[in-house]
Amino acid sequence: MAPRRGSDEPRRGSTRGADAARRGGKPDEDPPAERGFGISEARAYTPRGRTMRERTPRTGRTADPFRPALQVVEGGKPRARRPAAAEPEREPGGTAGRASGGGQPRGANRTETPPRVMRKGTPPPVPPPRKRTTAAKAAAAADRPVRTARRGAGTRRDDPRRHGGPPPPRKRAPRRPPKLVDQRRRLRLGTVLALTVFATIGIRLVTMQFTESPAFAERGLETRLDRVDLPAPRGAIYDRGGAVLAHSVEARYVAVDPELVSDLPKTAAALEPLIAVPKSELLAKMAKRKQPGGGASRFEYLARGVDIAVGQRVEALKLPGVIVHRDERREVPGQDLAASIIGFTSPDLNGLEGLEARYDELLRGVDGKRVFEVGQGSLDAEIPGGYNRETKAQPGSSLRLTIDRDLQYMVQKTLGARMEQAKAYTGAAVVLDVRTGEVLAQASYPTYNAAQPLKSKPESREDTATSFVVDPGSVHKAITIGAALQEGAVKPEDTFMVGPNVTKGDQRFKDSHTNWTPRRMSIPGILAYSSNVGTIAIADKLGKEKLYEYQKRFGLGTATGVGVPGEAAGALLPPDDWSGSAYGSVPIGHSVAVTPLQMAAAYAAIANDGTWVQPHLVKETIAPDGKRTPSAQPTTRQVISAEHARELRLMLEAVTTVKGATGVHAAVDGYRVAGKTGTGSRVVNGKYVSGAVASFVGMAPADNPRYVIAVFAHTPGGGGGEVTAPAFHDMMGYALTHFGVPLSSGKPPKFVVYP
Repeated sequence: MAPRRGSDEPRRGSTRGADAARRGGKPDEDPPAERGFGISEARAYTPRGRTMRERTPRTGRTADPFRPALQVVEGGKPRARRPAAAEPEREPGGTAGRASGGGQPRGANRTETPPRVMRKGTPPPVPPPRKRTTAAKAAAAADRPVRTARRGAGTRRDDPRRHGGPPPPRKRAPRRPPKLVDQRRRLRLGTVLALTVFATIGIRLVTMQFTESPAFAERGLETRLDRVDLPAPRGAIYDRGGAVLAHSVEARYVAVDPELVSDLPKTAAALEPLIAVPKSELLAKMAKRKQPGGGASRFEYLARGVDIAVGQRVEALKLPGVIVHRDERREVPGQDLAASIIGFTSPDLNGLEGLEARYDELLRGVDGKRVFEVGQGSLDAEIPGGYNRETKAQPGSSLRLTIDRDLQYMVQKTLGARMEQAKAYTGAAVVLDVRTGEVLAQASYPTYNAAQPLKSKPESREDTATSFVVDPGSVHKAITIGAALQEGAVKPEDTFMVGPNVTKGDQRFKDSHTNWTPRRMSIPGILAYSSNVGTIAIADKLGKEKLYEYQKRFGLGTATGVGVPGEAAGALLPPDDWSGSAYGSVPIGHSVAVTPLQMAAAYAAIANDGTWVQPHLVKETIAPDGKRTPSAQPTTRQVISAEHARELRLMLEAVTTVKGATGVHAAVDGYRVAGKTGTGSRVVNGKYVSGAVASFVGMAPADNPRYVIAVFAHTPGGGGGEVTAPAFHDMMGYALTHFGVPLSSGKPPKFVVYP
């Protein structure tokens, strides 16, 4: 761009004025056109008439079109701005003094453009040092005189200090801009932070993928899984011959998912006539509820063990939320047959009473489970090919009892008939194999239907053979006499003077067969007529300590462990606790608490040549694979010698053979029978209750005993001879015939009651 014409004033920053000053003359007034236009002048030229050094750096975009070109000349970077020198004072006319030339340059009256003001807070850029070129050095050298002349321009009188005025304010040097943070350091720090964040995220992702992924997958799968229990078939209970006494049969259960039921009243009304559950109960079960651990309840049983046909009818209704699935139902073919022994289960097949409860863990097995993946919402169905795991149910083991079903039926039927005839409150009957201790039959009165146990009374479900605690009465006399024989206190041929009564302590004891005149009686006669006075006389010779010892040997005062839950142990009176009357009451079977099963086991010891064998009901267990495991061998012990046992059995035959004896109604045609009648009292919670307990315990054949039967009955009144002896007759007669026992070869001896 050409310099402006029509003005002889040199531009600021030009070397023209400076050259003239150095020569001591006036500035060269040659027109610029005649003089050349050097590169240094081009460098110093700006459109606004200022040098690059005078311009205040701007922030942002500049409007100077020559600035990029000049930066190229200077090396591509802007030069550092030097602090401006102090300007001389101007005359009031607006002109300033010049160098030694003294004249005003042309164009002095022009108004100079004030320096551009930088924005507040914007620090001037600090260019990095640059290498100066030769031309730049020459221009700088040319500039220095001009600035010197400018600083020295004007007269001395223009200096305010010469007139005593205050010195001009000194301009402070501009503050150096704060040192910027090292960009490379910031970059390194940011890189490290970014890498740390990405490394942490990466490690977490790897951990979740390879270490925790199974847990997350399992949590997700849990929300899509459905479970169905597979009931384990409960083991069966068989009699000694393999006949089914109780077993489980296939059935159906009806359940509900309360979250899926759309119309409660309609669903309940449809199910009520099919599953025989009241509508009010159904509504309560189908109502939505929360589980104790949190979450909605998704399964509630409505009925269990329903017939397969009923389940199919319920399925045909297609009620929303109603579930029908395979189940089992406990079935007792004999209904009340051996119900007091077998017991019953709950609807979910847990044993509650009897052998079902005693052997519950062995019978019930382990339920299986099927877990499968289902869809959500309207696709709530099993996903084909999805997660599916099935744990097969492990069936329970079975029991084979010592009970004979046919004998059990006959004993139970006979007992019920005789008890109804005697208007008895309670009755019990036990049949034992004297050699093995096996319980062949065990009946209770009253009884109940084990297939529908909840419809019966609690007292009807008791096993009276093991829970019926009584004073045995005269059946205890065989223990007293057996102990005396074993201890040598008496001999079979001994006789005793028996009067009408005897007093012990503050109590008088008398016989039912009163001897108004004291007479001698044989031991068989004492047993035949159940003489209290004669038995007390024998006990006096034995002593209370020995009697107590033999009571325990015969198994009194201790539960037999037959296997039925709730078996009573009975009670004995220790010798130290005997009062004066105990010397008379204990030997004849009072002040003693026993169960019918205990007395049956005691007589079985007499029948088994003096060896007591523990009664038991379970013959063997049958595993699901068919393996059979016999029950543990029963406990045995010798109570009295075989010789004394035979002598005692012979004496007991007098009870059924002597004319007018108490047990003649127990005799069985063709067989020799030995036994004893009794009349005692029932003990409830340690106290006697009204009524009498009639009893008869006997064995047959007496010459070679096979079975012992004990019959007890709590009646309003009556002795063992009238109530229980006839029942014994019926039961023993059937047992001997049922098992094919040969008839006795000989006849019982003739007993002398009064020698």
